Amino acid sequence: MKFELQHPDPKSNEREGTISTEHGEIATPIFMPVGTVASVKAVHQRELRHDIEAQIILGNTYHLYQRPGMEILEKAGGLHKFMNWDKPILTDSGGYQVYSLAKSRKITEDGVTFQSHIDGSRQFFSPESAMDTQRQIGADIIMAFDECPPYPCEEGYVESSMHLTHRWLKRCIDHFKKTNGLYGYTQTLFPIVQGGTYPHLRQQSAEFVASMECDGNAIGGLSVGEPHEKMYATTELVCDILPKDKPRYLMGVGTPENLLECISLGVDMFDCVLPTRNARHGLLYTWDGILNIKNEKWKEDYSQLDPKGTTYVDNEYSRAYVRHLFASKELLGPQIASVHNLGFFLDLVTHARNHIIAGDFSSWKNATIPKITSRL
Repeated sequence: MKFELQHPDPKSNEREGTISTEHGEIATPIFMPVGTVASVKAVHQRELRHDIEAQIILGNTYHLYQRPGMEILEKAGGLHKFMNWDKPILTDSGGYQVYSLAKSRKITEDGVTFQSHIDGSRQFFSPESAMDTQRQIGADIIMAFDECPPYPCEEGYVESSMHLTHRWLKRCIDHFKKTNGLYGYTQTLFPIVQGGTYPHLRQQSAEFVASMECDGNAIGGLSVGEPHEKMYATTELVCDILPKDKPRYLMGVGTPENLLECISLGVDMFDCVLPTRNARHGLLYTWDGILNIKNEKWKEDYSQLDPKGTTYVDNEYSRAYVRHLFASKELLGPQIASVHNLGFFLDLVTHARNHIIAGDFSSWKNATIPKITSRL
């Protein structure tokens, strides 16, 4: 993987660049649709490619390990071939899911023993096995195995968790260097900064992660319930420490407003289930604001779903029709809404990149946020 900063703003922290992988280039800042179990919910791969114009998608190690399993994926030639996706993929290590979904988990220095949330079987993840599993999945960018403390959480626990994550990171890097990819292309390992919302712990973790000199770095443990002000303050602190010549990935973030604010702080990569999850509940993001397509007010609105939208669904269907689909509980409704929302998120970061290049990102951001956060 190679990262080239093309238009850093000398007067501020936002930057535009390109990540090059063997499955293609990624223009940054970028939003990555979440395809947890080898599928972005309710969206076809051809829609991701041609309509949403996703440049990279996310998979999840924990979920793929449960289903379809590593034997199936390896026989298929890796996740790219299994799901017929020829662009870059990033996989989370599964650490967050082990702590949020798995039952009866027990954390030791060796790793985590837990019960599968699917069949209750006893399983074990370690830094080494997380690396091996992600080698079998074959993502272009893979994540270190970390512990994810909840929010809120006592400082003492967050500190001990952070140090455990750092020790696990060393093991991840050592094991990653000893192994090779299985499918004929290189993979890149990103470590994860932890430390909760405690500034001195975040500083320690960011400095430790930076000292590992990996090709990119992630910021984890945010967007877990903390106020947005704390998210932004923590992100700014960490971005100021992480190397400027490496991509920075803010995990699990977020709303359109979050994306623009964190781009201004120096973040290059984002992922979140929000656009598809909210789409399934009828919430649509647009340049004019957020609308609930299930509301009565759209019942006789025969105008385009979104005249400013970039995907085919925005022009082909009316608001009245999509509202009818949701009212009738037709599967097509959430599908249309999912394509629309992902198209908007990708369009949002495209505009952000263009305004960074033009040198007016800050004024554009400040004018845009009140519009896109209003309710229609």
